[in-house]
Amino acid sequence: MIDKLQAVITRHDELAELMSQPDAMQDMKAFTKKAREHRSLTNLVKEAKKYIDTFNQLQEDEEILNGDDPELKELAKDEIGELRDSLIDQEEKLKVLLIPKDPDDDKNTILEVRSGTGGDEAALFAENLYRMYLRYAERQGWKMEVMSLNENEGGGIKEAIVSLTGEGAYGLLKFESGVHRVQRIPETESSGRIHTSAATVAVLPEAEDVDVEINESDLKIDTYRASGAGGQHVNKTESAIRITHNPTGLVVTCQDESSQHKNRDKAMKVLRSRLYEVEIEKQHKERADARKSMVSTGDRSAKIRTYNFPQGRVTDHRINLTLYKLNDIMDGDLTETIEALKLEDQKAAMEAV
Repeated sequence: MIDKLQAVITRHDELAELMSQPDAMQDMKAFTKKAREHRSLTNLVKEAKKYIDTFNQLQEDEEILNGDDPELKELAKDEIGELRDSLIDQEEKLKVLLIPKDPDDDKNTILEVRSGTGGDEAALFAENLYRMYLRYAERQGWKMEVMSLNENEGGGIKEAIVSLTGEGAYGLLKFESGVHRVQRIPETESSGRIHTSAATVAVLPEAEDVDVEINESDLKIDTYRASGAGGQHVNKTESAIRITHNPTGLVVTCQDESSQHKNRDKAMKVLRSRLYEVEIEKQHKERADARKSMVSTGDRSAKIRTYNFPQGRVTDHRINLTLYKLNDIMDGDLTETIEALKLEDQKAAMEAV
């Protein structure tokens, strides 16, 4: 354990030295990679130094017990019990910190919410989920930027895409990907029957230029007149953008801005993140046999959670967690659910190590 921790501390110091070199920023791709690794090791190094100090102190006290000084032996005897207990607690912390970390956890995220089966009721539920995540983002102090918002004529939304910028945004929200199901009585339902509808959520790590290289020759870019609200300028000029990535067939549209240039920038940001996700999914499939975790699959077709309004409960089916605090959750209080999912994922990771 000590050798492993010492190696981590050495690597952390080595990275700091490399980043401080005068020419370190000449290769921004390499510098960003080093900075990310250095940041990911910081908490582990802090706990590792504590553990090594405690371990060394314990070794010293045990040597004193074998000595001849009765006063020092008595002092060492009193300390040893506390040091051993402290070492056990620190080992548990280190086991979690030594779990290979998802390198994307610290990234910003692109959140996509779409209405699924259930017509207008599904669109209304999609809007509820969209608001829930915005409220959660507010509680976290994150910056929010709407990339695309497609409203439904009967109320609610067909699709919403938002960029969330803040510490650990992707790491906290990544378990939200999948199908969310709602059970409730729609306002238009006169007989009081409970309807079931659904919405899908996709959470993507926001890809940076260093993560994904996009060749302009692989893109087909179309412009067209925006539809819906936005004023005369939006509708009379071809400001809306549709970008097709020919190798993968991915299509991204954006019409929220009156400027074609701004719409293109937003569409490229979403496209870059979707391409990055495609690459990550390939890697996950290759590692599927090595580690299987229902929590971390990110499978959008999987029903992950049910929101039952008549009973005021929310059930996460992956970890069999049921909470009777639906109103709080819909108002963005997701902390308990997210922490439970993270804990389950950590357990699965520790079993796989």
